[in-house]
Amino acid sequence: MVLLRTKDELREWTTERTGRPRVLVPTMGALHAGHTSLMDLAIKRAGDGDVLATIFVNPTQFGPNEDFDAYPRQLQADLEKCRDHGVTSVFAPEADEMYFNDATISVHESRLSHRLCGASRPGHFDGVCTIVAKLFLLTQPTAAVFGEKDFQQLAVIRRMVRDLDFSVDVIGGPTVRESDGLAMSSRNAYLSDEQRAAAPIIQKTLREVAAGIASDRFSSPETARAALAEGIASEGLARIDYVDVVDASSLETLETFEGAIPRLVAAVFFGKTRLIDNVGLPE
Repeated sequence: MVLLRTKDELREWTTERTGRPRVLVPTMGALHAGHTSLMDLAIKRAGDGDVLATIFVNPTQFGPNEDFDAYPRQLQADLEKCRDHGVTSVFAPEADEMYFNDATISVHESRLSHRLCGASRPGHFDGVCTIVAKLFLLTQPTAAVFGEKDFQQLAVIRRMVRDLDFSVDVIGGPTVRESDGLAMSSRNAYLSDEQRAAAPIIQKTLREVAAGIASDRFSSPETARAALAEGIASEGLARIDYVDVVDASSLETLETFEGAIPRLVAAVFFGKTRLIDNVGLPE
């Protein structure tokens, strides 16, 4: 496995391996089983080609009061995980390597990113789109893998690829969960023991309401949304940022189930820690 720290090193590596399939796995590090499942998925997709993981805590997707400085950084442990999962190369730059001090250009998404997490985190998805576009241009992948846990991010990136004509196949990897159902996240480490015990209420409620939609127990998305809010709020430590039942492609709030592919989404605070999760309907 090769460690690349600069854009010049990355360009030299990609040039040397021109013509091989290349699957990109972008991460911010602090890797866990959710990330490594994406690497495993990338290995299958790459075949005899390369899997390139990136480890970069991207400052442009953090707001002024968010946890950029506190975000866990553990490069050596992350490199071991990448090596154990067959990653060909890791690109792990510093922020000043990725951004010019006087940069004035960014990528802006004007619709999918303005609600849900985007409403709570202004500018977040512009930061995501900009860094992902830069990584696509630098690494020239044939495909890229992103986790479904960040469902809005996945939808925004798919829209960017479509609208800007990137020749990259975007693959969604299923959410990996702890044994009690909590979606794996680097931010789970911020939870107290009491908060950690309470947090699975998110997934439990999402799945119960999704099953109710599938069995026609809810007459409308509005009643399903009310059930989501009631179920999560039944846990006293939970503070809801949002719950919604949206169209899986447009992320617009559903007014009817007819002809729709619903996605149930939630963002919930436990103390200062904000957790997100989502589910589709059971098959």
